[in-house]
Amino acid sequence: MLKKVDVVVFDFDGTLSASDSNFEFYKYCFKHSIRPWLFLPLSLVCLINAVFDYKSMWWREKVRLFMTPKMVRDFSQEVVKLHKLNRFGWSKSQVAKERKNGNIVILISASPDYLIPQLVDDMKFDVVLCSQMDKDKPYKYKFMCWGKNKIIALDNWAKENKVIPNVVRAYSDSKRSDMPIMEIAKEQVWIDKKTGLRKS
Repeated sequence: MLKKVDVVVFDFDGTLSASDSNFEFYKYCFKHSIRPWLFLPLSLVCLINAVFDYKSMWWREKVRLFMTPKMVRDFSQEVVKLHKLNRFGWSKSQVAKERKNGNIVILISASPDYLIPQLVDDMKFDVVLCSQMDKDKPYKYKFMCWGKNKIIALDNWAKENKVIPNVVRAYSDSKRSDMPIMEIAKEQVWIDKKTGLRKS
């Protein structure tokens, strides 16, 4: 018989940290390389596409088409260092509090695997789940951890560890991206991504 475990799920961008790590990496690339500028017309088309079809994988990959493995290697550490400064002051202590209460604390983020693990390496999450990118083609998703896929990521972790997750609480800033995972939580904690404060 599978063991039932209490888990608390956190989103990252906009929930534990101001700004978006994906966007911060994107901006950093434009500031430190000429390559993204050569792809600017395509990027503009992608952003227009996003307005009309936000869930589309097409624009999400094409807007990153300029990214190379070398760019990821060269820039990711500096972006991580800078983006850690955007973390909300309460976030680390809240993760620690949830763990102290006996819950398994899980981060589930749509941001890529070349940013998220390093961004939270000091926060002592029990599990970190995020979007998996193709290492040879870092603009391509192997698995996008967004929307309903966050539940799939949680289920896959549960199957691997032979447990049934009871989501006692979930933290997020975005109904558009996190409503599926929030709906299975006993308690929903909505965060204002601009202030870092809990919404009433």
